Amino acid sequence: MNALLQDIQTISLPEGFTARGATLDDVDASMTLFQRWSRAVIGDVDIVDANDIRKEWVSPNFDPARDIRVVFAPNGQMIGYVEVWTTSKPVIHPWIWGRVDPDYQNHNIGVWLLNWAEERARQTLAETPADLRVAPRVGSYRQDENGKKLFEAMGFHYIRSSYQMRIDLNEAPPAPVWPEGITVRTYTAADLEALYRADDEAFRDHFGHVEQPFEQGLARFKHFMIDYEGFDPSLYFLAMDGSEIVGICLCRLHSFDDPDMGYVNSLGVLRPWRKHGLGLALLRHSFGEIYRRGQRKAGLHVDASNLTGALRLYESAGMHVHHASDMYEKEIRPGREISVESLST
Repeated sequence: MNALLQDIQTISLPEGFTARGATLDDVDASMTLFQRWSRAVIGDVDIVDANDIRKEWVSPNFDPARDIRVVFAPNGQMIGYVEVWTTSKPVIHPWIWGRVDPDYQNHNIGVWLLNWAEERARQTLAETPADLRVAPRVGSYRQDENGKKLFEAMGFHYIRSSYQMRIDLNEAPPAPVWPEGITVRTYTAADLEALYRADDEAFRDHFGHVEQPFEQGLARFKHFMIDYEGFDPSLYFLAMDGSEIVGICLCRLHSFDDPDMGYVNSLGVLRPWRKHGLGLALLRHSFGEIYRRGQRKAGLHVDASNLTGALRLYESAGMHVHHASDMYEKEIRPGREISVESLST
């Protein structure tokens, strides 16, 4: 394996191919590449709005010129892409995501891109406390055999899976049954900090969670969950015990991959209020509103081995697995693991 890795690490782009950092002018070409790839691998598109790509590229502490590499064929077509997320501090699990045009799978473009991404991840070692374990992660759809072979050849190993789940809303879902003393209302601008704190608290028991400085986490939450085109506060449902937010279900009327499907961005219940039916009540309340507004299906993403039993909840609500994705990891520095890996962490 060491000899194979050494050979892989010396691979260059084919003659006439070029690479550079991205600019916002590359968004449309990137979406074309992403859609060509997803049609070939899963038979469908998984990004339908260029604004969703643009939103990521302008997120706090992310720089497309520094954190993305795009590869062009001699004819000027974008045929390769990779991004590396090092925005959450401390940087212990940089997230790598990439695509190679289906017509160029045999040109070692993926090898070059993953090499670049790993080197970008290594640049963060100096700013991460020396005693912490650092291991970049990468993932792809389960059908992506070429990608998984590449990950393994580059020294990454499988650690976990996630599911995109869906439910068909051919009729109105069952009405929610709220635990005693719980009321539900929608979000207002005055709730921002309390909502972020509730979301962060609810996900402390989820795999991969890392404590972040409050201001940094709040800025990212606001950017991705509030400050986007089409944000609808009337689809952000807050379960209240008196004046305290104890559960949340934050939804969009249109998902990232299907404008005809509602989407649950975040569903969480704080520890003391779990196992009382609150999660199911929030989910059914949200499905009911999505149905009332004309959508006939809804989706969400979940860790397949979720530590708090979310998968069982979604199945009990009538959801099914639509797509599965697999996550791989490569340790580039041993040390103390500070992300959540079990409920005892």
